[in-house]
Amino acid sequence: MRNRAIFLDRDGTIIVDKGYIYRTEEIDLLPKVIDALQIFQKKGYLLIVITNQSGVGRGYYKVEDVILFNNALKCKLKKYNVIISDFFVCMHTPDDKCICRKPSPYLINKAIAKYSVDPEQSFMFGDKYTDVICGENAHVRSFLITEEHSLYYWSKVIEKNEHGI
Repeated sequence: MRNRAIFLDRDGTIIVDKGYIYRTEEIDLLPKVIDALQIFQKKGYLLIVITNQSGVGRGYYKVEDVILFNNALKCKLKKYNVIISDFFVCMHTPDDKCICRKPSPYLINKAIAKYSVDPEQSFMFGDKYTDVICGENAHVRSFLITEEHSLYYWSKVIEKNEHGI
């Protein structure tokens, strides 16, 4: 049996998007994110982060900074019994024309293969249209995070009826 996953953008979906953040003290979880992630986990979904971090390609910070930041975020969430299975990161700029930057489905497809995920039983959430397009390109149902439709809102919809979205 294949796994189900919730694919998540990082900045603007899990944490407040402050623009090119990499210092661990800047981790600021969005309201009710922990509740949302706990609901997804309770429903049996793996939690996998798919994120563009062009600050590396632009020279604002280093690969090591992204790894430390993601590990700190993972540890912070683990205190609430929220387990992030993995982070898949593109560190290129849009000008690099790489194959992994969202909206390309490359990183989601890598995660699907690594974790034996059924895309038809999975979801992608992000605060930018590139996140939604990325998920759709990987044949994953995808939804835009907005003030009105937060990650918590979508978690409650899935909790009630995951196939009725």
